[in-house]
Amino acid sequence: MSYAAKDFSGLLGIDGFSDALLKNHFTLYQGYVANTNKVLDILGQMAKEGRAGTPEFAELKRRLGWEFNGMRLHEYYFGNMGASGISESGRLAGKLAGAFGSFEAWEKDFKATGSMRGIGWVVLYQDMAGGRLINFWINEHDTSHPAGCNPLLVMDVFEHAFMPDYGLKRADYIEAFFRNINWQTVEARLK
Repeated sequence: MSYAAKDFSGLLGIDGFSDALLKNHFTLYQGYVANTNKVLDILGQMAKEGRAGTPEFAELKRRLGWEFNGMRLHEYYFGNMGASGISESGRLAGKLAGAFGSFEAWEKDFKATGSMRGIGWVVLYQDMAGGRLINFWINEHDTSHPAGCNPLLVMDVFEHAFMPDYGLKRADYIEAFFRNINWQTVEARLK
């Protein structure tokens, strides 16, 4: 079974993101899908040939996390875009207020996390064991993910996500991202 790239072209024309930036970002995402499939195919072939104990197999296994999470994180990211307001009386707003004191306090924390120096992702996670909502900084696709947590809102803060439109003005990109959050999708991810 191969993974197929999802079509996010419905995001073209959204406020704050040029079509050129989005098309380039979609192409990058499609590369993660293609590479995930390639790595899985090669690993399967190596296992059939009895080469599972080789250094090459080990390195491809390590690479799989990068490619797979690159694919999946982009799907979450694009999937939580397409503006819709948050329901102030909804479950998500209540949980955010419970975890951070208020929606505004959560938003300030999420934006501050996204404004930190470095490249990576900002993810609002739901701790499935404790139920708490926590904003995390994720350095790389394949590292720093909290075990047992469910991603609710994902923001890409690698340069390719904002520099073509915003240059070094990451805060302006974050504001544009916030104008384009599909809160219905984010709330639907809540378990």
